[in-house]
Formats: sequence, structure tokens, C-alpha cells
Amino acid sequence: MTLFPASRILLALSVLAATGELRAAEAPTKSVEQFLNRYCLECHDADVHKGDRSFHQFALPLKTLPQVIEARDMIDQLTLREMPPKKAAQPSDDERLMAIRALRAGTAAAEASLQSSGSRTVLRRLSNREYENTLATLFGRRVDTLGLTADFPKEKTARHLDTIGQSLVTSGFLLDQYFQAANRLVESRLGKPPITPKTWKFNKNFVQYEEVYGSHKRAFNFRYLNLYEQPNTDTRQGGYGHIEDFKQGVPVSGLYDLEVEAAAMHRDTHYDPAIFGIDFSEPFILGVVPGDVTKGHIHYPQAIEPLLASSVVPDNKPTRLKFRVWLEAGQTPRFIFPNGPYESRASVLAINKRYKDEFKSPIGSSGVDRAHILLEGQLPHIRISEIVVQGPVVEPAGGPEEVAVFGEQGFQSDRALDQLFAFATKAYRRPLQDADRAPLRKMYEKRLAEKAAPRQAALDTLKLILCSPSFLYLSEVTQEGERRLQPFDLSTRLAYALWATPPDEALFASAAAGKLTGDAELKRQIDRLLADERANGFVNGFLDSWLNLRELGGMPPPRETNRAYYAEDLPASMKAEARLFFKELLKENLPVTQFLHADHTFVDKKLAKLYDLPEQKTLRLADGFRKVSLAGDQRRGGLLGMAAVLTVSANGVETSPVIRGAWVSENILGVKPPPPPDVVPAIEPDVSGTTTIRQRLAKHSTDRACAECHRKIDPLGFSLESFDPVGRWRETYPKPKKGPAPKIDTTGEFASGEAYKNFAGFRDILHDKREEQFTRHLIRQFLAYSTGRLMEPADEFAVDRIYAKAKQQGLGLRTIVVECLTSDVFRSR
Repeated sequence: MTLFPASRILLALSVLAATGELRAAEAPTKSVEQFLNRYCLECHDADVHKGDRSFHQFALPLKTLPQVIEARDMIDQLTLREMPPKKAAQPSDDERLMAIRALRAGTAAAEASLQSSGSRTVLRRLSNREYENTLATLFGRRVDTLGLTADFPKEKTARHLDTIGQSLVTSGFLLDQYFQAANRLVESRLGKPPITPKTWKFNKNFVQYEEVYGSHKRAFNFRYLNLYEQPNTDTRQGGYGHIEDFKQGVPVSGLYDLEVEAAAMHRDTHYDPAIFGIDFSEPFILGVVPGDVTKGHIHYPQAIEPLLASSVVPDNKPTRLKFRVWLEAGQTPRFIFPNGPYESRASVLAINKRYKDEFKSPIGSSGVDRAHILLEGQLPHIRISEIVVQGPVVEPAGGPEEVAVFGEQGFQSDRALDQLFAFATKAYRRPLQDADRAPLRKMYEKRLAEKAAPRQAALDTLKLILCSPSFLYLSEVTQEGERRLQPFDLSTRLAYALWATPPDEALFASAAAGKLTGDAELKRQIDRLLADERANGFVNGFLDSWLNLRELGGMPPPRETNRAYYAEDLPASMKAEARLFFKELLKENLPVTQFLHADHTFVDKKLAKLYDLPEQKTLRLADGFRKVSLAGDQRRGGLLGMAAVLTVSANGVETSPVIRGAWVSENILGVKPPPPPDVVPAIEPDVSGTTTIRQRLAKHSTDRACAECHRKIDPLGFSLESFDPVGRWRETYPKPKKGPAPKIDTTGEFASGEAYKNFAGFRDILHDKREEQFTRHLIRQFLAYSTGRLMEPADEFAVDRIYAKAKQQGLGLRTIVVECLTSDVFRSR
């Protein structure tokens, strides 16, 4: 449908009036009135308000925003054929189309007079994700080893978006955390004392705790550091290997060289592979993470343990592996076995039970002793025999942080304020004003007056910069009376939308020259930012928000029945598939309808195995991800066939068409289902497994209080029952203790009447019949994510324009992104 600007509508009306044909414009008003009288008022008049709706006073032209909202809802209901209800008298296709056209024309005509003055972004702070990204960008080095946001309050989101100003509140507690984080960062990176590099060597006393302690002492008197299982298991018997004589950690923050002599032992074990739950065709991997003895048990998971480095470990023969890692003061390197067995204790118990006759030594009554297995058996593990730590490594010009704050020449006391002002300009993302310089000068001079050394006075002033509202908030210098963002505000909004970081030098220079507000320059900068690797910040952040993928792993499945989920770190592969698919659509400007149905996807060996694709036989872990064809595949293709979506829309233990249907309604179609009434009882779980969720839902469909919503939600989830809680295809539910496994019924019918038999049919309906609804929702979500505010009804006019332009150009994802970023909504306050 073509949308006419208000000026053209007014011109058309004036021409009609001048020629005496104005009465023809009254036809839509009459036609809508007649349509409502014939098909709607029986249930929605002054006396009967089904669904809390009354149309007896509805009429064109639309004069208020609530009327526009009502009209748009009527358009949606008529387009989806959800109204009139199936049992009521139905309009002909011509009548339905006439009503839709008249209502759409009415909403378009109302645009000029109903621009919302409230459609403004609330002054917002950086999200926790943006905060860490910003610090890493400003200082030129990763900051996740510090865990600066580990104690921050959990971020509040709005419709899963973590960039909405109204949700990003700043409490007194958070302010205190900002002060502490600034102090830790500045002192650890720039306030550390000078130290001569040192070498530490360890090849004995590799003490390990709990059940492995006695076995290691008897078997080799702590000569080796052994890794037996993947990190973060339930029993924690050899998932983390620490250096007992280096628990105090490194003296200062810095780069350290590690040399680790290690061997992969018994990858060719004759024990049943099912005992360990891993893929023995793949080499063992050794990873390095930081540990801090003051933050909890050194052999347990800790809040701050990003992967610092990893390497394949050769089989049997001890080999020197070299790593260069960043460690904070007090951190000690710990070693992990990311693709190790799912649980060491269970493995030992099984070996002692099934292979007890192979051992000459007694196995003990507990069943958990492993000394005899280490001496006589073939227990798979990584064995470390020596560790050398050297550092801190001397870096040019004092390191990236020193250069970022003070420049290549380092700190100069006679230029300290100029150096600080230059850094503050980058931190505040705009030129400084006198009001910005005054508190910095005051702090620096105050610390000097208190006898602080000039460098320390500068560092304390740097902390003030990092606690300033101009740093913590995406502040605006655009004047209050101006609607359009000024160049520096626009550059900041654009950089955080596409990179989740501050503007780089080129974008800042464009703003400084006053060019960025021009259409051509803005488009050029958008293209440049999208072509940069830093656009991964947008891809990751937007998918975490739009599809709620940040919650992936929040409700993990039981370890015993889903070993691969843990041993192979499936959540990481699941996210990677969605990200790579999104990136390809963005780079190649492919139609967004491929989110609903595509003939390809991206998998690594782990996902190929989960999806039962032929590539599982040829891919190796070292191959990473590959684009694979799904032509003719009835099980995969599009977002709803991806394990990331199927896992995040389940609870880890079981699936529900209600939960998955609600997820599809909210995240794919943009319709957030209302919460169930308090009086409605929850769906009873069936611990025996003899009834299906669909059978238990039947009770709700007979209750009128439930049926109104369930008839819309449940059909969106029925076909997805073909996937288990981690996205694996299935045709039956788990087998109960008695009787056969219940067969899954994947049939369903939309509230609008379209029926499907299976997942493929359901996917086709979404692709063929819900393209516009899906695309409009995607546009709204990206506009909200990039502007920092939820879209309002008045913004639908902009959504109309963006959709119309994108539709003309094939609905490419890149086209939609560019149209959103060049729209008035994005460029306005």
C-alpha cells in the first residue's frame, strides 16, 4: 500500500472541494460505518463490550491518538482474519479489503495532526554491557578480568531490550559501585608500582582437593596437576587445576607468559565412551582462566573467570604449550578442560564397578578412589607436569592504558590538565565546555594541595572523569527547543547503536565538521560502521535483546540427560549460529523473511550432530562454523529451527506449547500475550509421563476464561513440540515408566483459520501470511534498541514509511537497518 504524505492528502482534498467532488471522500466513512454495523456491533456496541471494546462511536476521520490505535488494531484483526470470529457472519473478501483500505487511509490522513510530542528518548545511562565495552575501548584493553560489573545490580530490561532509558535506573548503590569500579580500574592499570619481571617455576606439590587429594598423594605424591572433567560440574573433582604454591597470584596487573608442559592422557581409552559423555575423536583442549583465592574456593567456579587462552593438547607425550595472558594483581592462572568428561566422580564410580577385575590394587569400598586407575588403568585426563610463569611483560610506552590517557610520551606534570582534558573529550564523546573543565581542574589542584604526587593527582582526576554523568550517561548537548539531534549527539547514538562503543576518530571528526547531520554523510558513516568488525557489538546486543538470547543457559537442562550440552558448550554454538545467520543477512542484504524460512544455516560439528545433519560426519571442531544447505529440510531453516531459540523458549526440563507459543507471539509477531488471570490454575505437571502437555491443555481450552487467549497462543507452539528442550528433533515425548512413549501431535490451526500439520507447515504460514507483521515488529524493535526508547503509537507513521521503502527494495535486512538509522525517529531527541 502506498502511503501519501499529509501535504499531498491536503492538496487532493482541496482539489476535490474545488471541483465539487468532496462528497466522494465521505464514501470511506460510510463504508466503515456500514461494515461495523453489519459485522461488529453485535458484540462491540454500547451495551456489549466483548474484549473491552466498543465501536458504536468509532468513525472516520480519526481525530485522536486512541482512535488511531483502535483503527490499527482493527486493521490487524481484519488482516489476520481473527475478526469477525469464525462462528459469526463473515464479510466477503471485497468487503474486508474495502474496510482495511479505508482504515489505513484514515490512519495515514491522521499522521500530520497526531505527531506525538512525547516520543522522546529519556536521558539514559550506559547499560552494564555498554559500560564495559566503553572502558575497554577507551583504555585499549579488555577489562572483563576485573569483573567491574560483577556486583552491579542486575540490569532491568523493557521487552528484553537493555538500552531503554526508562528501565536503566541509577540507584545510590550503583553510584557507589561506579566509584569502586573507577578506583579499581585506574589503580590496577595505571597506579601499579614499577616492578622487575620475574620467573616462577613449578613442577611439584600440585595439591588438588577433596576426593582427588588422597589418590594423587598415593599415586604420584602430587607430582602432576590433573584435569579430569569440564569446569563447573556438580561434584567438582578436578575441573579446575590451580598452582598450590602460587595461590597468592601475580604481584601487579599485567601481561604474563605461561609455559605449560602438558599431555593428553588416554584419549584412546578402552573404557566405554558413554561413561564420559565426550567425543574422543576430537583432541583434548586446555584452557586458562584467572582465579583469586580471596574470591572463593580456588578449585570451584568463580564470578570472574573469562577464558584467557586455550590450546590443543597433544596425546601422551608431554609438550610445552605457550600462552600470553592478562592477569590482574592477585590473580593466579587456573587450568580447565573445556571438552572434558561431564563428571569425573561418576566416571570413576562407573569404571570401578564395570572394570574392577582389571585392577591388581584394591579399589576400596567407597568406589570413588582413583589411585589404582591412575597407576594401572586408562582414565582420560590432561596431565600437567610443569608450569613456568614469567612477567609482567614490559610493553611499549607503558602499555595501551598509558597511551590512551597520557599519550605516547607518557604522563607530563606540566601538561597534566591538557592530557586529562583530551581524555575527557573522548570519554564524554563531545568537545569539553568550561563547565566540564572546571571540576577537573579543581580536583587536580585540590590533590596537589593535599601533597599528592602530580601523577597520583592526575589519576584521582581520571577517576572523577569516569564517575561523571557526562561519561555514565548518553548526555545531550542538543538544545532543549531543537528536535533534531546535533552532530555529537547523533554520532554517539549511532556508535552505540552499531558498535555498543563510543565514536571512533573518524565518526567524531565527521560530527566536529558538522557533516554528520547531512543525509549522504550519515549514510556513508552507517555503511562504514556496518563494515567494521566492531559491528559485532550490534549483532550480539540486538539478538540478545530481540530474541532474549542473553537468557540462554539461564535454565539449563539436567546434566545427566544432556551431557553434550555441557561437555560441548552447546549454548556458545547455539548463539554463534544465530549471530552468523544474522550477520550474513545484514552483509548480503538478504530478505528478512529468511528469518522465518531459509534454505541454509551455519553449524559447527557440535550443532551438526545435534541437528543430525550429514555434515556431522565430515566436520571437525577445528573447522569452526560452515554454511550448510537446508534445501528440502522439513526440520530446520529460519529462527524457529535454531537451537538457540528453541532452548531459550523452554525451561530446560520440559517444553510447553504455551511458553513457546507466547515466545513466538511476543518476539516474532510483536504481540505480547496478557498474563493469565489470577483465578486460572496452573497446568498440572504429569510426573508419570503418561499424558501429553496437549492433553493437559485441553482443560484450559474448555474454560472460557482461558480459551480466549489460548486459541491465539497455543497454535504458535504446537508444532514446536517437535523439538526437545535443547532443540533436538523428536517425534515422541520421553518414554514413561509404563507404556509406550506418547506421540507428539504437531497439528494446529491459527485463530485466523490457517491450519498446519507439522512444523514445516507452520513455518510456511508464518513466512507466507505473517511477513508484514513480522517485519513491522522487527523495525519497531530495532528503532527501540537504537534510540533507547520504546516505540509509541505515533511512531507507527515512521514504521509505515520504513516498511514501505524496504518493501520496494526487497525487504533486505541492511536496507531496514539503514532506513531506521536515517529516519526522523532515530535522528530526533
